[in-house]
Amino acid sequence: MNELRSLAAWIIDKGICSSSIEEILLGASERLVALGYPVMRLSILMPSLDPTQRGFSISWSSSTGVSTEITTHGTAGQKSFERSPVFYLLSNELQFARWKLSEGEDKHPYPILSELREQGATDYVLKLISFPGEAVLVGMGFSMAADGPQGFSQKQIDDLDMFLPALGLACYRIAATRTATEMLAVYTGPRTSGRILSGQTARGEGTAIYAAILLADLKNFSALSEVYGANRIVAWLNEHFEAIGGAVEANGGEILKFMGDSVLSIFPADLDMPANACKKAFVAAQMAHTANDNLNRRRLAAGGPELLVDVVLHVGEIFYGNVGSPRRLDFTAIGKAVNEAARIERLCDAVGRRLLVSESFANHFEGVFEKVGTFTLRGIAAAADVYGTMPHLADGRSLSASEADVES
Repeated sequence: MNELRSLAAWIIDKGICSSSIEEILLGASERLVALGYPVMRLSILMPSLDPTQRGFSISWSSSTGVSTEITTHGTAGQKSFERSPVFYLLSNELQFARWKLSEGEDKHPYPILSELREQGATDYVLKLISFPGEAVLVGMGFSMAADGPQGFSQKQIDDLDMFLPALGLACYRIAATRTATEMLAVYTGPRTSGRILSGQTARGEGTAIYAAILLADLKNFSALSEVYGANRIVAWLNEHFEAIGGAVEANGGEILKFMGDSVLSIFPADLDMPANACKKAFVAAQMAHTANDNLNRRRLAAGGPELLVDVVLHVGEIFYGNVGSPRRLDFTAIGKAVNEAARIERLCDAVGRRLLVSESFANHFEGVFEKVGTFTLRGIAAAADVYGTMPHLADGRSLSASEADVES
């Protein structure tokens, strides 16, 4: 009895000072084994707010140690969930279930029970712990499998309530913190979320940084919105944003915001020389065009429309920080360089280019860009020299003669 109280106290202490559910699970498993529990596997199961995940389970095994398994959204994830003991409990509004595997009670359609029995498990216990008032982190599942001949004693099962509330509290604290951190990164980007969580939350707080800017804009999107339904439009938009965003992130950039049918990204030069940041942005632009073209090719083959993308690259100083109203802030980039990039993007159709760059960006390369012309940009006092890739490099593709004539 005192040993289980000590376990509960240890769990609470770890729940306060640790950020790892895995560490708590490992320690709890080792302590239960030391107390005589015939545990061969112990698992914690929790829902997730991650847009790619339905939930996750962290398991300790006496043979393999600690591991994590993710259940994704979608048909496969749903089917996997429906074939789990947790689904059985939730569907039947139960908080506890036990399967005596040594007595053949694994005939339910739950693959995990058959797998555990094949590994030598004799008993399986599952208990749900609710977190009242929560919309997403509604609770957690705690399961343990025994490999002793008799499984768990009734007293061992009854005594779970001596430490499970502490385990639930510790896991909730860590999961809530982790969820807030991860979701902030999903909505603002990892670099920006790090600044927010470090305390940069006051309106007007920020810093001037030097960065390469990538602004991508999908063409004719508004016209397609007049023809196709919202669900199809959103699906296509997400596909193209994934193609563009994947190229940005693969090259060390950060997406600052999605603006209608446009994407604003930066490649900070505070850790790199400006030339390196520009190189990363240029490679990202080429990759984005290639991925976007492949996406259009598949959709055209299926009888759908294409969505071309215009990309502008610029480099300069920007203000990177909090702007907005007192209670509704946006951590973003503003400044002359961002405005110039937006103005240059409007030239893409006029000059027949899918990729335009500023003079300051082109100056970091040799033999790659050619001058397209000098233009007056709305709201910008000085005329701007605008560049495009050389004909054989335009948009990262080898152009046909007719394309080269258009883009010369």
